[in-house]
Amino acid sequence: MNMATFDELLDRVSPRLARMDTFFRRSVSPTERLMLTIRFLATGDSFTSLRNNFRLGISTISTIVKDTCQVLGEQLHEEFIPTLNRQRWLQIEKKFQEVCQFPHCVSAVDGKHIRIIKPPGTGSEFFNYKKYFSIVSMAIADAEYRFVAVDIGAYGRTNNSMIFKNSFMGRSVYNRQFDFPPPEPMPGTNGPPMPYVLVGDEAFQMSGNLLKPYSSRGLDATKRNYNYRLTRARRMVECTFGILVSKWRVFSKPMQLKFETVDEVVKCGVVLHNFIRTKEPAIERIMEDSQTTSITSFGPRGTVAVSAMRDSFAAYFSSDAGRLQWLDQSV
Repeated sequence: MNMATFDELLDRVSPRLARMDTFFRRSVSPTERLMLTIRFLATGDSFTSLRNNFRLGISTISTIVKDTCQVLGEQLHEEFIPTLNRQRWLQIEKKFQEVCQFPHCVSAVDGKHIRIIKPPGTGSEFFNYKKYFSIVSMAIADAEYRFVAVDIGAYGRTNNSMIFKNSFMGRSVYNRQFDFPPPEPMPGTNGPPMPYVLVGDEAFQMSGNLLKPYSSRGLDATKRNYNYRLTRARRMVECTFGILVSKWRVFSKPMQLKFETVDEVVKCGVVLHNFIRTKEPAIERIMEDSQTTSITSFGPRGTVAVSAMRDSFAAYFSSDAGRLQWLDQSV
């Protein structure tokens, strides 16, 4: 972040980071507390390395990082990951239609493994299919590479579909408790009303407000076109995670922290990501990272009605109203 953004961030959290001086020693200033925490998030340096740079004890650094991450998460969450409403969904949908040419898409959903050191006494609960220990961050992202909703802390061995079903946002989608806009005809048509949807990969179970691609076997041109259009929209959440990891390198290596501190660090990283995307909206170069990888599994098949809804989306993308002329020769 640039200096102006750092100064604004410091102004927001300084009152809660200030500590009282004593007769024995001066307290660590809010500026130094924030600098230390940002340095830790941006580099992933060990506390031993930070001790040499900041001349503070390891236990002091550990406390400062945990407390500062908690303060940042609490102070920024309400403004930069606000409660979702119908107006907000429509704003996101407009951007998806502009960037990805996928009308009625209100967000993309995916999960990412974040590598950790095995917590004591947890057995294989955090051991994932990639053969390392991790927690899973499940997220919904918009078309501007910002997180819309996040669920953090699921066991690494749990598959994507189950994590999403058990999360608050997953239950809200499947129980239709999110304030999605009511179904409307697709742009340029007078056809039947179509719902507003999230898009995800094959790991998710489809519902009336969640679409996934067709199986890759035996696809005709219409289904291949649909899969391509859905993938263009779904990549937004993958790119969002890519930007998060490339900017905050603490997520690129195993976190040698207590489990509860890991949760605070991830929450802090997410809200800081949205804060900086809002203040400095330039598009970064997306970087792949080996430590934060997609979860791959195959979810159950959708119902007949939901499959018919997916077919309707596929038919629209191949119709005159929904076709992309530049795509006709490449799919």
